[in-house]
Amino acid sequence: MFCGDDGSGGNPLAVFLDGAEVPGADRQAVAADLGLSETVFVEDAARGEIRIFTPTVELGFAGHPTVGTTWLLAREREPVRTLRPPAGELAARYEGKSAFVTALPRWAPPFEHEQLGSPSQVDALDGPPRGRDAIGAWAWIDEEAGIVRARVFAHRYGVPEDEATGAHAVRLCARLGRALDIRQGRGSRIAARPANDLVEIGGRVELDEVRDYSLG
Repeated sequence: MFCGDDGSGGNPLAVFLDGAEVPGADRQAVAADLGLSETVFVEDAARGEIRIFTPTVELGFAGHPTVGTTWLLAREREPVRTLRPPAGELAARYEGKSAFVTALPRWAPPFEHEQLGSPSQVDALDGPPRGRDAIGAWAWIDEEAGIVRARVFAHRYGVPEDEATGAHAVRLCARLGRALDIRQGRGSRIAARPANDLVEIGGRVELDEVRDYSLG
């Protein structure tokens, strides 16, 4: 999810397309066992109903899980125009190898924002600024063009450093009030743009693998 133009980079995501078959009491344990930043359980593919878990908590909304699931539903089932995580209804659209969702910024888990003076200062960080447990450090690569370098640390959600964080992108875009091209992690890319009171985020998605899974 949120891969670079050549398909590299990106944030791994686990999606159970028949998620309704996984008992609710087991889902948090499955997400912890997989150890990815998020795992999605699709409750109803036709209606786009999903649940999202980090290794430690369930989320009402998150960026890369909703974008990735939107893309995967189109590939494996049917395209959806609306995705329904617990937070509310998201408009969904497709463009080539990319998918996009539109959400209210307040649905995103809270993050602090730390603007640094240069991309090299962002790269040099060896942990979250000021020891915060949910913070995005960012700097302009090209302010006129809206290109941003970012790294996001999310210990609060069980993710020491996230490769590509749609929820942070939503909040940063709303905070700055302009379209952004965010370069995060080792090579990920997130597009974000204001849409009235909403923010649309999206990016390129690649299917890594399909495999069976059993807990324990």
